[in-house]
Amino acid sequence: AMRAALVGYSSSEEEEEEDEDGGRRGGGAQGPPPASAGRPRLPVPAGLPGDPEPEETVSDDSSLHGGRVRRFPHERGSWATHVYLPCRVQEEFLELLELLVSRARTYVASLAAMEEFHLSLSQCVVLRYHWIDPFVRSLKERLAPFHRFFCVADQVKVYTNENKTRTFIGLEVSAGHFQLLELVSEVDRVLEEFDLPTFYKDPSFHISLAWCIGDMSGRLEGQCLRELQDIVDGFEDAALLLRVQWDQVRCKSGNKYFYFPLR
Repeated sequence: AMRAALVGYSSSEEEEEEDEDGGRRGGGAQGPPPASAGRPRLPVPAGLPGDPEPEETVSDDSSLHGGRVRRFPHERGSWATHVYLPCRVQEEFLELLELLVSRARTYVASLAAMEEFHLSLSQCVVLRYHWIDPFVRSLKERLAPFHRFFCVADQVKVYTNENKTRTFIGLEVSAGHFQLLELVSEVDRVLEEFDLPTFYKDPSFHISLAWCIGDMSGRLEGQCLRELQDIVDGFEDAALLLRVQWDQVRCKSGNKYFYFPLR
């Protein structure tokens, strides 16, 4: 059984790296947007690709990042890069998240809620430093014609990464799939220009909500998943809450962020 590993995550893919949108921005590189005020920041697991790493740090000690193993070794001058749609959430969404995570923790106590939310349009790939600017220019060109659009993400699903070292609970997209595929095909063409791996075939587009170390899909699927879906289906204003409007694509490369507003 393939499970829902349709988005065969790479082991250090992206879950904790992204940031909520801190307002309108142009296409240039900027620092990470500010964390939303009023919520205490949980410690974020360290050592993910895409996190800024001092150039001289080339050893890879898995004990330093929660036991996770990098899919690719860190090299000097190589920048972990990820293209995604950032997702701004409302206060009610966080209430729903809290309900889901506390229920899921009765099955897997080690689950941690995400602090930021996004939908991936690429795998995490490695770019040489001197490729970043041409890569970003090419992305900007290909994404320029795209208009804003809505998705509905309301189907609870369990995902594991490719080597089964992490498990995620996510909300899978049930409407808006076609537009997402169109975006991915443009991002894929940019990746191909740089001989980088393209996105998964037949992807399960989703917004990750929580994660844990190890393959816990056996515990989370079945009964737990049914209970989580019931919580989503019964949540007040769920239909409105889980209808997301995408208004920009974002690319994170190393510690730089690039923004591509949709029309």
